Amino acid sequence: MQALIPAAGRGTRLGERTETRPKGLVEVAGRSLLAHVFETAIDAGADELVVVIGYEGAQIVERFGDSFAGVPIMYVHQREQLGLGHAVLQAEPHLDGLFLLLNGDNVFAGSVAPAVAAAEKAGVDGVLAVEEVSKAEAKTTGVLEHDGDRVTGLVEKPDDPPSTLVTTGCYVLPADIFHACALVQPSAEGEYQLSDAVGLLVRAGYDIETVRLGERVNVNTPADVERAARLVQN
Repeated sequence: MQALIPAAGRGTRLGERTETRPKGLVEVAGRSLLAHVFETAIDAGADELVVVIGYEGAQIVERFGDSFAGVPIMYVHQREQLGLGHAVLQAEPHLDGLFLLLNGDNVFAGSVAPAVAAAEKAGVDGVLAVEEVSKAEAKTTGVLEHDGDRVTGLVEKPDDPPSTLVTTGCYVLPADIFHACALVQPSAEGEYQLSDAVGLLVRAGYDIETVRLGERVNVNTPADVERAARLVQN
């Protein structure tokens, strides 16, 4: 299975750490953020890494070259950072069939292989790794409506969250997600949200399931870097 890893952003909230380098090269416990993500993808069975680069992307190419731990890397350029849905669309020519998507700024404590295994079950079209958060935090990210393990709706940054179950930056998605991303309208901020595209699949009758994984840190701030370091060192 191929793994798509969006890593085009600068990470402005990381301050001076990203003034001259991309977010994916910020060090967590002595290794780059992307090295941790690549290892997570390979552990889950990825046989090719498709990496979306943008801000200072040449540094990522220079650091990793054409492979990581023997697994080939394909680079895709996102000229404008217009949201995760837009990043996914840039990679369409290089992906074939069901694929794993791992956000390039998420560090997981354990394996994401259970998400891949769940997606390979008969009748399942895709899987979202999810976690419970506070209602305040739910207002800042993609929130799920669900019936047991099945997703019935998905809304991005709602004022009144329908639940406190949210996406975690780990998805296993079918190739039809590209068509859905192409149909998505931009948000008020001009971004094309992947959650809106997944919501289109759900409304079209696709069976999108959820799975809960272990602890993870979404690295956005210096404090998150320290939290992620503690996570991988435990």
